[in-house]
Amino acid sequence: MILVDEGKVSVDDPVEKYLPEFKGQRVNLSTDPKKPELVAPRHPILVREVLSHTSGLDFKSPMEAPTLDLKPLAERVSSYAKMALLFQPCSKSKYSNAGINTAGRIIEVVSGMKYETILAERLFKPLGMNDTTFWPNQEQQARLAKSYKPNAAKDGLEELPVGQLLYPFDSRERFPMPAGGLFSTANDLSLFYRMMANGGTFNGVRILSEKAVQTATSDQSGEAKSNYGFGFGTDGKSFTHGGAYGTNSRYDRENKLVTVFLVQHAGWSGDGKNILPTFQKAATAAYGLKGKASAPTLNIGINSAPASVLKQKETK
Repeated sequence: MILVDEGKVSVDDPVEKYLPEFKGQRVNLSTDPKKPELVAPRHPILVREVLSHTSGLDFKSPMEAPTLDLKPLAERVSSYAKMALLFQPCSKSKYSNAGINTAGRIIEVVSGMKYETILAERLFKPLGMNDTTFWPNQEQQARLAKSYKPNAAKDGLEELPVGQLLYPFDSRERFPMPAGGLFSTANDLSLFYRMMANGGTFNGVRILSEKAVQTATSDQSGEAKSNYGFGFGTDGKSFTHGGAYGTNSRYDRENKLVTVFLVQHAGWSGDGKNILPTFQKAATAAYGLKGKASAPTLNIGINSAPASVLKQKETK
């Protein structure tokens, strides 16, 4: 959206305007993998559709194995262009890493900069997100939370590795993935959400226009009616994004409340699924505009999520 503000990208443009390899894509209408039924899309997929998960692109391509971060972004995105769409653009919704990665590749082509470079220069540094990186150093890795899942007996937890990423995390054999694999902290995430909550500015620094923020955080799913903006889920009263291992970040417009919920659990059992709504209800009661503390914003983290979130540095 920074590039949209600068007039360098339009969300209503076809993806193929920026990435010509997407010309001639087809839609597969068949549910039988052995008998594809390929037809032309009713229109080429649009930038807005890859951002709102309504493009019809699958979650990933076969080349993204055994982990998702083994190939340069340009190679991965070229592989998506060769795949048939799962449905007519904007007719349905399916969460798609491929779509978000495609948007990241457009950023590279238009800006002439690597995705990770423009992210650092135009977002992380101006906001002071000093603990946010694709390649955590040794000190940061020492603060990385472990991940867990229920054991076979369902009476405890067992540790598990992060299956979608290559180890070690500081290896330069890993390539940045716009759809995931970014390491951060509760505090850094709150800085980003404070900027969005404040209409695109933070500490006097403007990152996005108010119009860009409003567009990204309002429903852009069209016919699909999936209540999805550009990278955010939205119900009109709030915008949010959930991540792997149960993490969640959210801005509640009515209560002017930012919540950052960080856990490290790969699959809840029993009443565990109720932890997020319970947390949000408690946070609103304590810190919302009508709550006891009457605080305008909340920056809180419960433990830390593995792979993408680091524990905060201890302070004295």
